[in-house]
Amino acid sequence: MSLQSRIETKLQEAFQPLRLIVINESHMHAGHHPDITGEGETHMRVRIVSEKFAGLPRLARHRAITELLQPELDAGLHALAIEPAAPGEQTRW
Repeated sequence: MSLQSRIETKLQEAFQPLRLIVINESHMHAGHHPDITGEGETHMRVRIVSEKFAGLPRLARHRAITELLQPELDAGLHALAIEPAAPGEQTRW
């Protein structure tokens, strides 16, 4: 299973999102670090809308996702961009 698929599965199970998009942006970061070639799954963007974020400040939403995905970060995920929202909140996507 790919890293992207594992992230999607974990987020689905933990947050039961109304919308979820996980984007592999690794190709956009080639050369930012000697070990980052732009291939593979080093940089991910998470766009998620979940009822579980209602009433939570942005920092708490980010922490919840980061804590859930800490094993992936520890295993080599270099960067994780997070765009969380509760239903009814405006998103840029």
